[in-house]
Amino acid sequence: MKKILSVILIILSLCSCSNFEKTEKFTEYSFDYFDTVTTIVGYETDKQKFDENCVKIKKQLEEYHKLFDIYTKYENINNLAVINASKEPLKVDKKIIDMLSFSKQMYFETNSHVNIAMGSVLKIWHQYRTEGINDPVNAKLPDINALKIANEHTNIENLVINEIENTVHLKDADMSLDVGAIAKGYAVEQTALFMEENGIEGYLLNVGGNIRIVGKRQDGKKWKIGIENPNTNDEENPYAEYLELEGMSLVTSGSYQRFYVVDGKNYHHIIDGKTLMPAEHFASVSVLSKSSAVADALSTALFSMDFEKGRELIDNTENTEALWIFPDGQKMYSSNFKNYTSKK
Repeated sequence: MKKILSVILIILSLCSCSNFEKTEKFTEYSFDYFDTVTTIVGYETDKQKFDENCVKIKKQLEEYHKLFDIYTKYENINNLAVINASKEPLKVDKKIIDMLSFSKQMYFETNSHVNIAMGSVLKIWHQYRTEGINDPVNAKLPDINALKIANEHTNIENLVINEIENTVHLKDADMSLDVGAIAKGYAVEQTALFMEENGIEGYLLNVGGNIRIVGKRQDGKKWKIGIENPNTNDEENPYAEYLELEGMSLVTSGSYQRFYVVDGKNYHHIIDGKTLMPAEHFASVSVLSKSSAVADALSTALFSMDFEKGRELIDNTENTEALWIFPDGQKMYSSNFKNYTSKK
């Protein structure tokens, strides 16, 4: 259930910085992690310090990228690709154990609307989407019976995690894990915690649209972030909302970027585990949370839930807000989302 969010970062002068040491904005880009663009933005007194911090940050992201990769195996690493191919319990890094345990927790908290055990179903959709993009004339939908058969192997209870022995076992040999709905946000959050522990603050991480603001900017200002309008034809209003944030995470799931076309209709990548088809409730759902891991998981879950159930879930989740944008452009907000919005 991978998702891509286009977020424009706009730096505003929101307050006087006369009491702060003069800093400069530095930015670094990379395409090395999670098959997407990573942007690191920070305000530092000199570029050398920024570059040194970027090395530390990217080292963390690289480690999580390799551990959570479901497509590629790496030497001397038992990552998710190895787990999916293994028939026996496999000893893995504690970071994988923690991420999988968190994923199971989110499965139950969202009433199964985010399920990392859906790999067998998502693999079929991925194949048809790739073929449809490469050959649009012959694009077609997966056979629903094939999807139903694959769905028989998505029981998350067959994911057995032994936190004492640090082992993972898929009891169903035809089951596979797909952590696209959680892994990126989880990795970003763990990297942000590492940064906080090591005094790297006043930075913004953007890993394929998973935004995490780490501490306050050293010039005392907030970050201004624009959430892209899912109606990409509305050139006069490219952004649905502008937010002013510090110490928060923002993740959006949307139907408007990763899709393919069959008989004139768009079929996007966020698959509803109940229907086995792309969810059609919303054009996009944005989640604000203290945790990027929580925001990532919930943005996918909410996209597949009806609005009332989704709003109830958000209301019962601490320090978390959401924005729902419907296909007709209507916007609905959780109780305190507008506390973070600003003018253009």
